[in-house]
Amino acid sequence: MRSAVSDAHHPDLLRLAQEAARRAGELLRDGRPADLAVAATKSSPIDVVTEMDIAAEKLITDLIADHRPDDGFLGEEGAASEGSSGVRWVIDPLDGTVNYLYGLPTWAVSIAAEQDGETVVGVVAAPMRGETYHAVRGGGAWATGAWDGERRLACRPSAPLDQALVSTGFNYVTEVRAHQAEVARKLIPLVRDIRRSGSAAVDLCDVAAGRLDGYYERGLNAWDYGAGDLIAREAGALTGGRPSERPSRELTVAGTPGVFEPLQRLLEDFGAWHD
Repeated sequence: MRSAVSDAHHPDLLRLAQEAARRAGELLRDGRPADLAVAATKSSPIDVVTEMDIAAEKLITDLIADHRPDDGFLGEEGAASEGSSGVRWVIDPLDGTVNYLYGLPTWAVSIAAEQDGETVVGVVAAPMRGETYHAVRGGGAWATGAWDGERRLACRPSAPLDQALVSTGFNYVTEVRAHQAEVARKLIPLVRDIRRSGSAAVDLCDVAAGRLDGYYERGLNAWDYGAGDLIAREAGALTGGRPSERPSRELTVAGTPGVFEPLQRLLEDFGAWHD
């Protein structure tokens, strides 16, 4: 049960997340070196980290720690601390690293704040789109962009599954990718079409903004979906993992109320969560 006392701090957490995402986005957009190269690999040789991922995470964690030294962190590039305040920041400094490495525009900075284990604030900045999406638990989902002021986000009216535009992503481990391709092969005749952007955070925000009817992916970490999951839910979408479960590495699903459950059931039937 949430308390009014803790909720009163959420606007401050939002402002800090927005500032950190803005600064990191500017660093990534304006500071990208012409000779950008791979700094390290993670799960496989094609799962890459660049020097800019590392620099953006340091910028974010340093800024937040200056303002809130007692908070914890969980970051994709290694930030990990428990903290003592009950607030933990879950950070993907560059979601869509391969897109960024190749100069493709679909990448984002994702920052979520958890309080006592529940996500209460989410911010996703997509600098090459000129858009930033944000949500506070219970306060709706919003975006800024080429339009004037903030725009309230709302997922699309529910379409039948066979008229749904669905996005997904693929893991960097060869055996997992092969299984995901087989799941997509089974699913594609049953939906309008399938998209693959390369950024889970952007896909979840596109569900929130009414640009997609659904999204699913296996193998995500908390930093991949933390902010986007809250933004999608606050825009009226349903989110989860396997039936009756929360999003997890096994499976993350989001969709309009009419698409979510049939999509989730199909993914369960297809074994989307395992090899």
